[in-house]
Amino acid sequence: MTKKKAATEDGEAPKKTVKKAAVKKAPKAEGEEGVKKVKKAAAKKPSKSKSKKAAEADARVKLFWGVFSPTMKRVAVFHYHEKKLAEKKAKDMSDGKSPHFVAKIKEAIDPTA
Repeated sequence: MTKKKAATEDGEAPKKTVKKAAVKKAPKAEGEEGVKKVKKAAAKKPSKSKSKKAAEADARVKLFWGVFSPTMKRVAVFHYHEKKLAEKKAKDMSDGKSPHFVAKIKEAIDPTA
């Protein structure tokens, strides 16, 4: 036979009890090392959430083709759609000499212009 909780005089069901959360106790300290551990545990405070700053807009860049000497000096610059001209210039400058090469160059665009 199971026992039912008696209803209150008003006819309402009895209130349920809520269990409390267990509280962590600080570790027992022995000697200097234990004292340091207790102080560190007490010194830790919950960190405040940092607000995120608005991300700066990425700088816009324009792509060019550059002709470079073997010593990495830029000899000539061509617009991106002129790749064939840049390769021809590199080939002409390499005849009988050290080889020149073509590489991409990214330059920032000024937003105020």
